Amino acid sequence: MESFLGQLAATSFLEGIAVALALAYVWLAARKNIWCWPCALLSTGIYTWLFWSVSLPFHTGLNFYYLIMAVYGLIKWRNNPADTFSVQSWSISRHVICITGLTIGALTLSHFASRVLDANYIHLDAFITVFSVFTTVLVAHKVRENWLYWIVINLFAAYLYFAKDLALTGILFVCYTGFAVYGFIQWRIAPVKVKGQADTI
Repeated sequence: MESFLGQLAATSFLEGIAVALALAYVWLAARKNIWCWPCALLSTGIYTWLFWSVSLPFHTGLNFYYLIMAVYGLIKWRNNPADTFSVQSWSISRHVICITGLTIGALTLSHFASRVLDANYIHLDAFITVFSVFTTVLVAHKVRENWLYWIVINLFAAYLYFAKDLALTGILFVCYTGFAVYGFIQWRIAPVKVKGQADTI
């Protein structure tokens, strides 16, 4: 407990800002609000630097990727030709194929990375990164099951962040798990308003 409280006390101002913006992102995304993407852009910019400073190379690269996806997601949600598009749902077999491929990819990546990088939790870092890259694409394309992926990813990520003395970020990802459940409920298979018709907070 003392160690945990010590981690919270040592939380940097930048990490606090990143956490606040990240919370805003997931809340707005769950409510299908396009302003989630600007929040994601700012938050991931900060986290790119933070993760590099604590030797999480895959997470550093992941957050740089999030920067790009924040721009892509904003464009995707704003410039849909019909101004609205529906939440999608994939078949179980399609998800099984994707999960199998992602697991193989994560195992391969972590195997080779462990030979050249001297970093703790390299295997967990790789798994979280590979699945997060895929799941972020699902968010941008409004595939409802993205939230189920995030539930698992967030729990593993919370463990990793606590282990890396990023206590506030660990708490954030525990909260993300609850938001993921909320998001799955909110993203019913129905038309989603975008471009001038976004939901209010």
